[in-house]
Amino acid sequence: MPKTIERKPRVVRGTTVAEVVAAVGQARATGEHLVPRGGGHCFAGRSSAGEVVLDLTGLDAVSVAADGTATVGAGARLAQVYDQLHANGRALPAGCGPTVGIAGLTLGGGIGLIGRKYGLTCDRLLGAQLVLADGSVVETDENREPELFWALRGAGGGQFGVVTELRFATVPAPVVTRVAADWVVRAPEELVAAWQAWAPGTPDDLTVNLALISQPGQAIRAVLAGAGLLAEDPTRELLQELSDLSGTPVPFQLRGGLSLRDLKRSFADPPDAPHHTTLRIRSEFFGHALTDGVLDALLTRLRAGGGPRHLSFTAMGGAYNRIAPDATAFAHRNERFLLEHVARRADPWIDASWTTAHADGSGHVYPNFPDPALADGPTAYHAENLARLRTVKNTYDPGHFFHFPQGL
Repeated sequence: MPKTIERKPRVVRGTTVAEVVAAVGQARATGEHLVPRGGGHCFAGRSSAGEVVLDLTGLDAVSVAADGTATVGAGARLAQVYDQLHANGRALPAGCGPTVGIAGLTLGGGIGLIGRKYGLTCDRLLGAQLVLADGSVVETDENREPELFWALRGAGGGQFGVVTELRFATVPAPVVTRVAADWVVRAPEELVAAWQAWAPGTPDDLTVNLALISQPGQAIRAVLAGAGLLAEDPTRELLQELSDLSGTPVPFQLRGGLSLRDLKRSFADPPDAPHHTTLRIRSEFFGHALTDGVLDALLTRLRAGGGPRHLSFTAMGGAYNRIAPDATAFAHRNERFLLEHVARRADPWIDASWTTAHADGSGHVYPNFPDPALADGPTAYHAENLARLRTVKNTYDPGHFFHFPQGL
């Protein structure tokens, strides 16, 4: 477990912008390292890595204007955001974890079950308010501090200042069909080959993600989870393509007529799920399908025993890829899928599995899944946008008051 998670920093609470300004000023005066925390779900422990943790959970107000613009406090969690948007007939593409912080999710990108239709969470960002290292309060959008606004859309949280408020262009609340399947898979190679050829290229109205799960003494299970912005029958017709490609019927279970809020609730982790601090994750984006040799080696390692271990494939494509890589700080606009390797922290399988898959990887890593084991984290997270981001960093935080390992 990284030392950053084991530290016991001093926690101060910022329930108003004035309190955030005061906390930043106090940390500067004492020379203490301050980090903001909105959700606390960072696998690398960045939200606990300072001598002072600025807890923003008191800044959790959510309001929706008549034109659908949502103003959200940086301490709000996804469950709060979805509830308030649902009450106003609106929605936002974002993740499933109800306690995940909206600020951290947005600032690093924001992949979700309706994102192939509506884009990343950061693609819906209209503007933000943040407190800079010198204590000044800045409003940023396309017209005010546009380079800072560009950087906030995908560079990752805590890089330039303490974000206190975000403004989003929401979408009309959709009616969705829940897609799920869970079964013992006899030929995982054929299933993965079919999924990676199919899922990233399906119509934008469908997102289906795949996980292969290995438990000690058990056969590999396949779990599919997704959503269709279509009714059950047209969703089922699209899903039949995966069964045809994989050569075996996939036992899909569909449930139509759901609100996005209820869909997200249905995919939330159960209460007995392992806490994120007990797990380790390594991941990478892939611009093309895994080659046969790499896929065979990857699944051989998964079958080798031990666990629990997960290989999780998330479909990209769609709206994610219709934005230029330099239009926002999120550079990963040409990828087909994201592959995560997840297991207990001490399990050496994670590094071996990641290294095996890396032979086919793009070298790019999702900023919201920071990986301390990377040889060059900044290049992996930001690709061709790194130089521009460093210029923004030196403009708005020239003393690097806000810093963490592998940051800008």
